[in-house]
Amino acid sequence: MPKEKIHPNYAAVKVLCACGNNFETRSTHKGEIHVEICSACHPFFTGKQRLVDTAGRVERFRRKYAKSDSAIAAQ
Repeated sequence: MPKEKIHPNYAAVKVLCACGNNFETRSTHKGEIHVEICSACHPFFTGKQRLVDTAGRVERFRRKYAKSDSAIAAQ
């Protein structure tokens, strides 16, 4: 047993992923943990490559560099 009153509270917490998956684990964190990618949707575990787009960042990047790619191709 750990010594009394020197360790943080280690309790069960719920982890919520952006893909909709949720699971329970133990942590010193209080409340729920929100993650963008988990083992159910990560390409390493699933074997499928897909882009995880958070708040349109991937689309914004593509639009920004599509302009510069078309200018380079026109030269």
